[in-house]
Amino acid sequence: MSPTRPELAGTFGMVSATHWLAAASGMAMLERGGNAFDAAVAAGLVLQVVEPHLNGPGGEVPIIAYRAAEASVQVICGQGPLPAAASVARLKDLGLSQVPGTGLLPAVVPGAFGAWMALLESHGTMEVAEVMEPAIAYAGGGFRLLPRAAATIAACEQQLRTDWPSSTPVFLPAGGVPAGGARFANPILAATWTRVLAESAAGSGGRETRIRRCRDAFYRGFVAEAIEGFLAGAEAPDDSGDRHRGLLTGDDLARWEPSYEAPTWIEHAGLRVHKTGPWGQGPVFLQQLRILEGKDPATLASASVEGVHLVTEAAKLAFADRDAFYGDPEHVEVPIDELLSPAYGARRLAEITEAASLEQRPGRPGSKPPWLVPAELLAATGDGPRSTGMPPDPTGGDPISRDTCQVDVVDRHGNLVSATPSGGWLHGGPCVPGLGFPLSTRGQMCWLDESAPAAFVGGRRPRTTLSPSLVLAGDGDGLAFGTPGGDQQDQWTLGFFLRFAHGGLDLQAAIDAPSHHSSHPIGSFHPRSSHPGRLHLEARHDPAVRAGLAERGHEVVVEPGWSLGRVCAVGRLRGELLAAADPRQDQAYAVGR
Repeated sequence: MSPTRPELAGTFGMVSATHWLAAASGMAMLERGGNAFDAAVAAGLVLQVVEPHLNGPGGEVPIIAYRAAEASVQVICGQGPLPAAASVARLKDLGLSQVPGTGLLPAVVPGAFGAWMALLESHGTMEVAEVMEPAIAYAGGGFRLLPRAAATIAACEQQLRTDWPSSTPVFLPAGGVPAGGARFANPILAATWTRVLAESAAGSGGRETRIRRCRDAFYRGFVAEAIEGFLAGAEAPDDSGDRHRGLLTGDDLARWEPSYEAPTWIEHAGLRVHKTGPWGQGPVFLQQLRILEGKDPATLASASVEGVHLVTEAAKLAFADRDAFYGDPEHVEVPIDELLSPAYGARRLAEITEAASLEQRPGRPGSKPPWLVPAELLAATGDGPRSTGMPPDPTGGDPISRDTCQVDVVDRHGNLVSATPSGGWLHGGPCVPGLGFPLSTRGQMCWLDESAPAAFVGGRRPRTTLSPSLVLAGDGDGLAFGTPGGDQQDQWTLGFFLRFAHGGLDLQAAIDAPSHHSSHPIGSFHPRSSHPGRLHLEARHDPAVRAGLAERGHEVVVEPGWSLGRVCAVGRLRGELLAAADPRQDQAYAVGR
């Protein structure tokens, strides 16, 4: 199969993002003399404007950054915690068995803005006004609205009008649903950011001081005041069918700061593979690699019956461990070293048979027993919708799929950054009046069980699905990549990585190859469903492979030929800078020279 696009190659800089305007805005920063981190911030802020159905200023972002001059990798955590008032008992007293997926009750501290500012302050070189300029220009002057964004607004129109009226000036600005491809603007958000910049420039001090003033305006200034004032008196209906108040306060925002953390990593085939800590699902990627170490890499990289079966069964085991053990390591003990050990991976590999597993099978790392999801906390399994986790399709599909964005950058100095922004979706909850954006509903990823590692407890970070990736070789060459897709992220990117690292494909060909994932793992989003044994394959897979997998007991669901994944990737290999972007969904692009 010929790639749909060429793999980009150059020596100056590369940006790959899930929207072409974000990629172009990031590249503009490189052209002005900025580095990869400046470019990532500009691109990330533009994504909040042009993909409002996939992320926003009220959302979150984990970032993995490699600074070439120091050969150092750092994670910046932009996952805001649950409000201090959050508790399992509080929601159970409301008659709930799950945290709702929409409304005000699942709102957490919005971490994205703080994390982008932290990256700019500690790793960037440009002024905050420069990197915010493209986002403000698109918010104020408009851009061509994606058809999927328009479809999301259309699907939510009645809810916006009836239940969340504060959102109508933002997403129904002319009184009706905007058309896909029409020019769309968010002048309320543009005004918010313009005021943030004005407050940052008022006073003495240098670049870093101005960036910190931006954070203060957001978390301890007028933005926090607007959020607190709105939530103090607002109720909104949510997925439970009832109206609830939010728990988030101004104090929650004021106390929070983005954190700088060491990455979680393993050595694989001479490469060091970096992910976030177990407050995210990123280590699932590493666990899958560990489990599969005993198998032939070429088989794993292939679209054969054996390759797809092994990768799928390894994913089931790793994701079961995610649900049983992952949580905020500042609050719960996560046996991450044991989970990532070669010995544990070998034990888990021995559990894979020729037949598809239909069970949730967490392991037992060390002496720690697994937390098992109580059946009463789950939605009915097996017969629910076959959602792929992708954004809404104007021609059909789930109009309110929760989804995500991606941006990856490499510059001429060898710096690399991978970031996966999400949350604050237009269909997640009402906009904060006067600010132009809604809040994140990431609290839905917590369980109403105090013994759960990801319990709904104040101050803890929800165990997010967001999962950027950064891989380094010993000579400084490297790769940054990621994808939207919720629980599918560390399945789609694993397939991409195996095809690139072991299958002999270049970045674009590895992205273009037929993709697959399992919806066997317990879903991270409300209503927390699972579909035991279900395996989604793009129609481009060989029919004989589909039949062979069905013979092994997989419930094979054939999806449209170009529907599973939205991978973005950049790299530095043998003196060249490379980039590629997924043709699926017709909006991700790479740019560079």
